[in-house]
Amino acid sequence: MGRPFERSDTLLVTGGAGFIGSNFVRTLLRETPSRVVVVDKLTYAGTEANLVGLDPDRFRLVRADIADAETLAKLLADLRPRAIVNLAAETHVDRSIDGPAAFVQTNVVGCFVLLEAARALVAGGSEAEASEFRFLHVSTDEVFGSLGGEGAFDESTPYAPSSPYSASKAGADHFVRAYHRTYGLPTLLTNCSNNYGPRQFPEKLVPLTILNALEGRELPIYGDGRQVRDWLYVEDHCAGLLTVLQRGTPGESYNIGGNEECTNLELVDRLCEQLQAIRPVDPDRPPYVSLKAHVEDRPGHDRRYAIDSSRIQRELGWRPRHSLAEGLGKTVAWYLANGDWCRQAQARGYDRERLGLAVDP
Repeated sequence: MGRPFERSDTLLVTGGAGFIGSNFVRTLLRETPSRVVVVDKLTYAGTEANLVGLDPDRFRLVRADIADAETLAKLLADLRPRAIVNLAAETHVDRSIDGPAAFVQTNVVGCFVLLEAARALVAGGSEAEASEFRFLHVSTDEVFGSLGGEGAFDESTPYAPSSPYSASKAGADHFVRAYHRTYGLPTLLTNCSNNYGPRQFPEKLVPLTILNALEGRELPIYGDGRQVRDWLYVEDHCAGLLTVLQRGTPGESYNIGGNEECTNLELVDRLCEQLQAIRPVDPDRPPYVSLKAHVEDRPGHDRRYAIDSSRIQRELGWRPRHSLAEGLGKTVAWYLANGDWCRQAQARGYDRERLGLAVDP
């Protein structure tokens, strides 16, 4: 048992057992003296395996749903954290096509419940506590919709979500802004580009490609594979989140991007190159790159995303530290070294099958 948590140095991270969340918890424990309480529902993509090895004197996991108002209110009244970072979300576009209701419940209703609990916490505290408190909501570039061949999303880009997932995140973003403007809640909002790195559930493109290639399985590429994404190594994203939490201006939003655009097809090629460099394919097996297979495109698939992160760079001094080549190399090496994690992540019934087919129930 760790020593009791104290309000003055406690941060609450929702969704902290997921991909970005667990990496962010590690950033907090490494870069700050704070203690961290994680609230996570522990659905298929959030697992205690992502939090193995953390210091019990500075870390606690609470299994709870952020849409459970009673539990959240009691927890915040007990902990009185000086900041809440909301990373709890249903995140996969394909799953949102097959079942949008869960995305509305967690991403919209859950964010609303969390905002209400935070508002009560601030109202019940001292003036000093209220001035110190921060509510950081972590969102996505997908709320902006699809770009043409040029330009990039900035903080003033109008919202135009294309999928149930991005619509649910857009709704949450609007609630966060409204709670600052209406109630004065000291909120911060970030919109990031596509993350990749350690501990990402294998339904996403990067881990799916790595694991399928290692087993000689098909590497599915939606449509022509020329959809463009800006790729951000997860540790760089987490450093950006900490920067915003520490130095961001309440009520403002900050875009966090990797400045590394490439098509999905190019990304799969680069992953195959990294795999070949680290673990060359057996001579009696087809090369990794030959496993690529174009499949039917995702409904409503946005063609291009790109993030203009000049504001956070100019105002707060953050910049991504990893090139795409460096980040992919570290990511491939992590998955090769963590086979047990990969097997455990898929132990609850997901075998890397195609999602997002929008089949009628």
